[in-house]
Amino acid sequence: MNISVQDRVLIHLLENNFQADKYLVDIAMTRPGIAASCALHPPNVSRTMRNMFKQNLVSEHTRSIKGDDRRQKTWQLTEEGFSKAKNRQVALSETKVLVRNQEGDLLEVEASKVSQKLDTEMTLLQILMHAQHEGVLTYGDIRFGKITKEQKDKSTRPGRIKALTGAHATYDTQPPKTRSVRGRSSEISLLKSWFENRKSCMVIHGIAGIGKSTLVSHWLDNEIIENPNLSVCWYPCQPWDTALGLATSLLHRFGIDEKHDPYDLIETLPLAPGESLNVDLWRRRLLAYLTDAHTIRERFKNESGGPPPYWLIVLDDVHHIEKDASNLLGAILQLSKVSPLRVVMISRSRPSVYDRRDVHTRDFVEELALKGLNLEEIEHWLKELKQDSEVEAKTIHEKTGGHPLALELLELYGNSVHVDWLQFLDDEILIKLPENEKSLLSNLAKSNRPVKWQDLAKESNWSGNPPKELIDYGLLVELEEGMWLHEALKERLLREIT
Repeated sequence: MNISVQDRVLIHLLENNFQADKYLVDIAMTRPGIAASCALHPPNVSRTMRNMFKQNLVSEHTRSIKGDDRRQKTWQLTEEGFSKAKNRQVALSETKVLVRNQEGDLLEVEASKVSQKLDTEMTLLQILMHAQHEGVLTYGDIRFGKITKEQKDKSTRPGRIKALTGAHATYDTQPPKTRSVRGRSSEISLLKSWFENRKSCMVIHGIAGIGKSTLVSHWLDNEIIENPNLSVCWYPCQPWDTALGLATSLLHRFGIDEKHDPYDLIETLPLAPGESLNVDLWRRRLLAYLTDAHTIRERFKNESGGPPPYWLIVLDDVHHIEKDASNLLGAILQLSKVSPLRVVMISRSRPSVYDRRDVHTRDFVEELALKGLNLEEIEHWLKELKQDSEVEAKTIHEKTGGHPLALELLELYGNSVHVDWLQFLDDEILIKLPENEKSLLSNLAKSNRPVKWQDLAKESNWSGNPPKELIDYGLLVELEEGMWLHEALKERLLREIT
């Protein structure tokens, strides 16, 4: 391959034609710039430019150069030169060039497709010059610049319009359909009281499958009937969720989009990969937006029911994102104190994004540790079973701790300790317990009767009080005779020990 000197210069000036007729240009339009790009000695550039000037392919101009105090002679294409350069560009683009792709295969492709094969942003002239002097262009060569994957849809420009793409599909405006709620009258009353007293946040925590989401969904269904203008955002947190994803979805729910963003909230979202969310800027601008009554009225004046009195945000399974989104969750709690925003957090453990002593002292967060059903609720459930059951409620309570899933399996299969329940204990509870707590429960499982806490703690090398969370969640039962655990958990632990 041998690219003529005139063709090199034509292609070079065509690639820089955006600088034509400008007062200030860069060095690419000067003799040194042309020499560097076209692999020519400067005297050869001068000779070539004189010949092209005589052919009326280029025009000469003295211009200011970026980064240089003195003015220099520059060249640009004439109309005739531009037409010829375009023709040569089309012809040279079809030149066959050898490339070695990412897999190491040697390919012969047209020069116009080399950048795509090598994932670079090389110009046609750069491709031709490398091919002329080296023969083969290799994927990943550092001289070709950084590897950049080409966008499949070239017609879509990156920008603000892409920031909220798909946000509507990440949350629901209605609570999910769940199984029927049995009992839980005191817990439902507590939720109603919290809502009526307009406290900022409710935290519901408990072991897997205990009925946290079911309880909130049941309560919220009734609340929506009484308050049809209530604006709900039910966000099911997933293990792969990020703070950015949650922040984006919330903006979408609050009515922020490309056409309505008076406080430039979308600009707080990082649009480049790897950038982090500026939580403080996001919080301050969102607070200004949520407390601007006129703006909210204008945004929702055409919506059914008009502007919402406030928003209720339900963060389901918030434990999935607590570690990576702790700052954002803290910011959401702050917003709920001073704006028309209420928050319900559902988690398998008590969230650590706030100071418990502080929030309870100031009385803006209420917590509900959800346990299994009590003996009276189990008795009522058993009475509703269609088939005759000789199983006593007390026995069921001892074996399952009142866990709703175990009772549902009893309703389906008539077995109080169904194999699916034992499998659930394995997958969702025991495997996720800290080793010291699991060891404590294992030591208790070996006993045939309740054990005094002092004796159990000594045997398990445990210092301090009984683990409060195990008691709150019904895994560890505190009786008058001592500490005990429900039989399903005991049976599962004994299988592991023996």
